[in-house]
Parts: sequence; structure tokens; C-alpha cells
Amino acid sequence: MATVEGPSGQDAPAPERPARDTPDRPAPEPTRTPGGDLGLEAATAEFTAVRPRLFGIAYRMLGSASEAEDLVQEVWLRWQAYDRASVAEPGAFLATIATRLSINVLQSARVRRETYIGPWLPEPVDTAADPHLGAERGEALEYATLLLMERLSPNERAAYVLREAFDYPYGQIAGVLGTTPAAARQLASRARRHIADGRRSRPAPHGQRELLEAFMTAARSGDMQGLERLFAADVVNISDGNGAVKVARKPLVGATRVAKFLNAITWLWDDVTIEWKDLGGRTWAVLHQPNGVYAALTIDANNTGIDQIL
Repeated sequence: MATVEGPSGQDAPAPERPARDTPDRPAPEPTRTPGGDLGLEAATAEFTAVRPRLFGIAYRMLGSASEAEDLVQEVWLRWQAYDRASVAEPGAFLATIATRLSINVLQSARVRRETYIGPWLPEPVDTAADPHLGAERGEALEYATLLLMERLSPNERAAYVLREAFDYPYGQIAGVLGTTPAAARQLASRARRHIADGRRSRPAPHGQRELLEAFMTAARSGDMQGLERLFAADVVNISDGNGAVKVARKPLVGATRVAKFLNAITWLWDDVTIEWKDLGGRTWAVLHQPNGVYAALTIDANNTGIDQIL
């Protein structure tokens, strides 16, 4: 179970995750060319033109729509204060700032997650609310890929996102990361290998939707036997309560154990309505309570049944 947000972070009534500070890292040195300063109107136009890409980079790097929005705002503040006359290619310059800030946030986040209550899951994002987000290569936006990217180092993740989602040449990736093209290629290759090693076979989209609907019916009615019939023997339930919502703080493993847990929390379904949404390449059950969105839930499956509940 995970919290869900649109690209503007507007659908998030649940308590926010612990704030990640944006480290005060100096902006990268751009190519300097002669010329007058860009006025604020021109600077705004340049920023607006690349803003969807900046959000796309930040979201794929951080796995959080709200944190991506905060980071993009930080890029804008730095862009306003910077000597814009020295910037030859504003789009590339702004993307570099976004990537480097994302790396810094990830490095500090690894420490903060050690005190996070319960498992941490990426937030699924509704690409329909922002078509630009899904306009680049789609695989790097799939929720399964976001989960696997949590295994990567910040630099590996940056190289993977820039290469696989935005088709950056290795020379440009090297400039962003402050390394050589050969090292950038190696980072991206290592990231692809880690992600490929972690990929699992998944049911077709229509099959995943049918399994999810059957799971939701059994869970809401407290049908333990029905749940166990749907589950693989080694099913894992991973719940992210946003650091505050009352959920299992550790992953639960095993069909009987997971079914008993779900049967014990049937009260959670009181006053809940379900909205089915396609987020990150899979169907989610978005749970609404009278005061707004409560959470989002999805499943993975293998040939023996549901083997992962998120």
C-alpha cells in the first residue's frame, strides 16, 4: 500500500513524509558566452519550457511527486539568482541542476530513511494529469522500475534516468555527473544490469486488473479462504504508511499470515470507495475516504498467484 499523488502533489491528504532537505550545492559551471542578461520574463519562459522535463528527472530520481515539485521549485529559485547571461544552453543547464540536486537529496535521504516508520515505497504518479511526464521513454516510469531503482546508487540512478528515460548521450551524462563518458556508460550499464536482474514476470494488464479486483473483494469481505486461494505461498505484503498511517511496519510473508493480517483490519474499509487507476504501468485501487484519498494499493503475481501486495 502506498500514498498516491499527481504531479502537482494535490491529492495527498495523508501526513507528509519526513522532509528531505535540499543541500546547498553550488550550481554547475555552464559554458560562458558573451551577451546580455536574460530578463525575468525570458528566464521564466526558458524555465517553463523545460519544467516538465525537470519534474520528470526529479520524480524518477526521488520516487516522490511532492519532493520532485519541491526540487523543481529550488531549481527555479537558483535560476532566478544565477548569472543567466553566462548560460549558453538554459535547458541543459537547468536539467544539470535538477539532476545534481536530486543526487544530493538521495544521498541525504538514505540516512533519513533509517528512522522512517515502516517500509518506504515510491509514490505512484498519475501521468494522465501531466501528459508531459510520460512523453519520454515509458519504461523508466513504470512502478516496477521505480522499485528496482531503489537498489541503485545515486549516480547509477542518475545515469539510468538520463539515458533510459531521456536518451542523453554518454558525453552529456558525463558532464552532468562530473565524470568521463566511459565512466558514465559503465554507470548506466551497471544500473541496467541491476534492474534486469530484479525484473519478474508479470501478468498481462487485464489479468493484473482481474486479480486485483478479486483481491479487493476478498479483502473487504474478510474472506480469508478466498484470499489464501489467490495468494502464492510466499506472498509478501509491503505497506508504506507515509511514516504515519497505521500499517504493518515490516513486510509480512506467507499466505496465511498475510490473510490473517488483512482479515484483522477489515475496519479500514469502512466508508472507503475504490477508484481504479492506471499508474506507472499497472492498475491501482485508489482508496477514497470522505475527507479525500487515503491510500493506493496494487499487486504483482506469478504463475502460482499474487506474490506481492504494495
